[in-house]
Amino acid sequence: MIEVPTAAVDLAKRFEGFHRVPKHDPGRAHPYLCPAGYWTIGYGHLCDPKHPSITKGEAEAYLTQDLKVALAATLRYCPVLATEPENRLAAIVDFTFNLGAGRLQTSTLRRRVNQRDWAATGDELRRWVYGGGRVLPGLVARRNAERLLLEGRT
Repeated sequence: MIEVPTAAVDLAKRFEGFHRVPKHDPGRAHPYLCPAGYWTIGYGHLCDPKHPSITKGEAEAYLTQDLKVALAATLRYCPVLATEPENRLAAIVDFTFNLGAGRLQTSTLRRRVNQRDWAATGDELRRWVYGGGRVLPGLVARRNAERLLLEGRT
């Protein structure tokens, strides 16, 4: 069984961050609206706005589970990644974690991955930088980091 690549965990933690730790409750994360307008907690875990606060350890447990789901979906829709270098898998797992399996399933990105057209895959990643109808600098940086992984440059 293929494990979630460490690079995917690192990307998710780097770009999601452990958010919304109020001064009156240090060490705990509370639900917040992400830039795309979704209620989130911890490291990008989707939640109800009334979700109770969580510790960093609980956030990491959510992240582990969420990344396992993203890995399974990535391999279901892009089976060629099972035999590619781990960094390529990590890049697409992070993409799937960030945007969801449905976006991967219906994307040109998926087709490019399965064609093993890595230059075109990198170009496709650059297109997925919108949240809430606008370009988000954090998504631009995240897609660039994924592209570097995909190309084996990190």
